[in-house]
Amino acid sequence: MKFTQIPADAFRRMVMNAAVIASAFNPETGVLRNDDILGATTGGIAFTAAPVYADMGEKVDNCPKNMKELKKLVSWEAKASGTFVTADTGLAEKLTAAADVSGNKVTPRFDLEDGDFHDLWIVGDYSEYNGEQNGGWAAIRLKNALSTGGFSLETADGDRAKLAFEFTAHGSVAAQREVPFEIWLTPGTPENGGN
Repeated sequence: MKFTQIPADAFRRMVMNAAVIASAFNPETGVLRNDDILGATTGGIAFTAAPVYADMGEKVDNCPKNMKELKKLVSWEAKASGTFVTADTGLAEKLTAAADVSGNKVTPRFDLEDGDFHDLWIVGDYSEYNGEQNGGWAAIRLKNALSTGGFSLETADGDRAKLAFEFTAHGSVAAQREVPFEIWLTPGTPENGGN
């Protein structure tokens, strides 16, 4: 079978396992602090970045649809979603979006503040080398992320509670041409100079 095959370097280009969602990550060193992980998840994390296009030829007489010369990229819709199975007041505040924490209490509010927007990172293992020191990693940064899925708590008899989440990345008036997400794919290297 001529085409029943995979690329020879396929294992070097795979993102492994479920990844984590974190409040901080250093893409220069590949260091993720455990304290920065927002919580344990179930079912993995989904990220989508959908471009929003305008067809400048739409409603122009005699102009066919979807001419590449008249296509304009006007924005990006970048979202991360999944389900947490752990919670604390910091996570509850992020999921509620517009909220304040006082002790063990999270109080929602009507007005959004600049501090309600946070950079979030999805970080997972990448490539065939996944050692503690030189392991490869894949990371996605959502800039100015805000919970757009609201606070959702689902309980079940004999099971863990589930907190579904959806975070949407946002641009800023201060950097209007900056796309609100970034992607890194950094292959690992062998530990201790091995193969």
